[in-house]
Amino acid sequence: MFEELRAFILFGEEGSIQKVAQRLPLTQPAVSRQIQRLEQALGLTLLDRRQKPPAITPIGAAVLARGRDILDAVEEMKALGRSREPEGVFRLGLVNGLSHARLAEALVAAMGRFPSVSLRLKSGWSSDLAEQHRLGHLDVAVILSDGSRLDDAEQIGTERLIAIGANRPAVPPAGAGRGWVLSPEGCDARHALAARLAQSNRPMIIAAEVEHPGLQMGLVREGIGLGLIPKRLLEREPPQGVTEIDAFGGELRFDVLMLRSPHLGALRKVADAIAEEVRQFMAVEQA
Repeated sequence: MFEELRAFILFGEEGSIQKVAQRLPLTQPAVSRQIQRLEQALGLTLLDRRQKPPAITPIGAAVLARGRDILDAVEEMKALGRSREPEGVFRLGLVNGLSHARLAEALVAAMGRFPSVSLRLKSGWSSDLAEQHRLGHLDVAVILSDGSRLDDAEQIGTERLIAIGANRPAVPPAGAGRGWVLSPEGCDARHALAARLAQSNRPMIIAAEVEHPGLQMGLVREGIGLGLIPKRLLEREPPQGVTEIDAFGGELRFDVLMLRSPHLGALRKVADAIAEEVRQFMAVEQA
């Protein structure tokens, strides 16, 4: 309705379908259809088409005046969202794979710019967070994707995972059926690893199913099995007693995506700040 009303108001300014078409820009038939749709919606005849060019009818002149007021009010309402400072509760979902002390510092720095906003943070696996976002329980969700893109998702980084094993393994090497130390079902990395191994008809043997990353690393270090780690961590903070192993041909690559609610209003400034902090975190970590 707003687009149709805008076309009619422009006609009132220009007095010509051709000039309105140039300003929008649209074809002349498209402009004519917009004005006709407005007439049908209102049940009024706005243009006297017996004249060449068409002239605005008396009732059309009244609609024109009120239409300008309506569009001005709409623009004022849009400005409220642009100028108002964010306030209230901001519900953020953060995928487990990105949990890191330095990212926590970055999130705190982002939230510090908005003293009237309270953060409610929830961690989890990507599929769960995406569903919580779909149901409206999260304002923003930062998740991982192994290539499948979601509608309206914004890419804010890239994560790469590699395999690691003990420097001096106490169990047979990967080729001899060595197992994996992984997070429980639902883990994004576990799902991607299973798919990669299946491509070469190799089973994924679970040596240990552990939630805590510190315990995972300890078990890998002791030679219980192979593990997965972000390449950025191995390059910047190499853990003692482990080394990179080519266990599946290269690395597992993920897009870091941000899902936003379409109803954020002024809180979109908070989402923008968090997106920028995550971008910088990923860039610094992988530099």
